[in-house]
Amino acid sequence: MSDSTREFEFTLLCEHVDAIDTDLENALFEAGCDDATISLEYGRVVLTFCRSALSMKNAIISAIQDVRRAGIEELRVDECDLVSQADIGRLIGRSRQLVHQYITGIRGPGAFPPPVCHITDGAPLWYWCEVAQWLYDHDLILKQTVDDAQEKAVINNVLELNYYRHIQPDLTAEVTTALGQLADT
Repeated sequence: MSDSTREFEFTLLCEHVDAIDTDLENALFEAGCDDATISLEYGRVVLTFCRSALSMKNAIISAIQDVRRAGIEELRVDECDLVSQADIGRLIGRSRQLVHQYITGIRGPGAFPPPVCHITDGAPLWYWCEVAQWLYDHDLILKQTVDDAQEKAVINNVLELNYYRHIQPDLTAEVTTALGQLADT
């Protein structure tokens, strides 16, 4: 490993693959996934990688390319951009109570990002990318944490869009065309 590369750990979830057999193991190994541990979790094949690369983005993209060479097309990174108050505390190594104080402005600089969903049911969720940016802007986490969060979120969004293009091509085309036209106006 050169001075500019680091080890990145991440997990890819495989769609439409529900069993591990010798053929799958061999295909993944031959495709370059010798740095992955294969397991079956809740009926889904899961690949946990420890990959050397220049960035999280490069590590994940190269792993996805390798997995696709093995014949598995539908993937996503096992990292959700939606986080709860408890998730935020776990991700930054702080208590849920401290995070609550950041959210309410009791502690910290204020202007914590607003939640993005489940607001009315009392279990709000935030985009980790927005929270990570706020934490970084206030010197509470490292820049690399923000970069990793944003890279994972973008990769998952692209993978998810490709997934829907496959299972609902007409609907996906209609919506992306309509929303693309709105964005241009």
